[in-house]
Amino acid sequence: MEEAGRLNRYLVGYGEAVEADWTARGLEAPDLPALQRYRVERVRAGMRKADIAGMVLFDPLNVRYLTDSTNMQLWIAHDAARYAFVATEGPVVLFEYRGTGHLSAHSVVIDEIRPATGPFFFNGGGRLREVYRNWSAEIADLVRSYGGGNRRLALDHCAPGGLHALEAHNLAVLDAQPIIETGRAIKSAEEIRAMRRSMAACLDALADTRAVLKPGMTELELWGVFWEAAVRRGSEWVETCLLTAGPRTNPWFQECSGYVIRAGDIVAFDTDLVGPYGYCADISRTWLCGDDRGSDEQRALYEIAQEQVRYNLDLLKPGLTFREFAGKARLLPEDCLPRRYSILVHGVGLCDEWPAVPYPQDFERSGYDGVFEPGMVVCVESYTGRVGGREGVKLEEQAVVTETGCELISVLEPDPQLS
Repeated sequence: MEEAGRLNRYLVGYGEAVEADWTARGLEAPDLPALQRYRVERVRAGMRKADIAGMVLFDPLNVRYLTDSTNMQLWIAHDAARYAFVATEGPVVLFEYRGTGHLSAHSVVIDEIRPATGPFFFNGGGRLREVYRNWSAEIADLVRSYGGGNRRLALDHCAPGGLHALEAHNLAVLDAQPIIETGRAIKSAEEIRAMRRSMAACLDALADTRAVLKPGMTELELWGVFWEAAVRRGSEWVETCLLTAGPRTNPWFQECSGYVIRAGDIVAFDTDLVGPYGYCADISRTWLCGDDRGSDEQRALYEIAQEQVRYNLDLLKPGLTFREFAGKARLLPEDCLPRRYSILVHGVGLCDEWPAVPYPQDFERSGYDGVFEPGMVVCVESYTGRVGGREGVKLEEQAVVTETGCELISVLEPDPQLS
């Protein structure tokens, strides 16, 4: 186990070439122990305010945030084979998939690793009630040991059988997501360092992808170039497959296919990349395939989207409420408004996170208030496609809110054929 721990991928690192490139760009390495401690204390502050004894977390991104450990993240997202208990005043206990404790050798915030009971049907089958009883008894014992008499427990994801099993122990079960996600919203300096490195990996992968774009490629072939280039630079996965070309760019939210990209087609791409250190680099680019300059309509759409993103980035500042932002934001022309993106701006960290600020037309239906604060990292979005139009443009930039405004983490890179 000791040898396996030393070979943990976060201790091995991302490779000499990747590390040397980051160093040459002046991108400092994050202090991972400091990053880990900050994240735990951010959430514990919210736990104290909520007056709870502890949390049980199944969501792999919540577990990652509190423990900085990962294990088969996409599979774990739908099978509850690992989870964590975090005491408000007490230990962080990781319940790990059998035989994989060495995957957390780099984390300084995990106090104990236990084998996971695995409260999910694939694991329990006809013995699932027994599994729930065993799982809930272990959690209830932790609450008794470290809760000081407090019987309030926060939980993010759980099947009804697990919830009922916890309540059978006279535990009051609350929703953990508001506590943990608002805690995740304010990034430390170490997190920002990690995010800048993740963004560098994303931008380089985008450059590799743009360089090979040519007529006759399929969307899937182009997306595969990005994925390979991103993995070589330490990325972990892509949350979506939102790369489309030509008429498949309008309306938005088609996923990539075998469509053959033609000369003169717009290619629109939302990266949604979970990069190095597990941080999301979520930016969007639109390119023109071929050697010609874009048509008048393509360049007009691009200018609308570009101006919307630039204007709304300039609008961001601490103290501005979400409602105020929506009311002041640059919107879209009437013939593009029906196909607007779902939100103007959203938070980002290990994935897309709270908050989400919709257009003013949608605020009463789906908006909520809050305040932009220094340390929040957000993505400013635009999708511009006309009703009845052939194509659409997707642009998005990522920035950190500062004491005076905002600072880009991504790089504004106008496509020369569309600008």
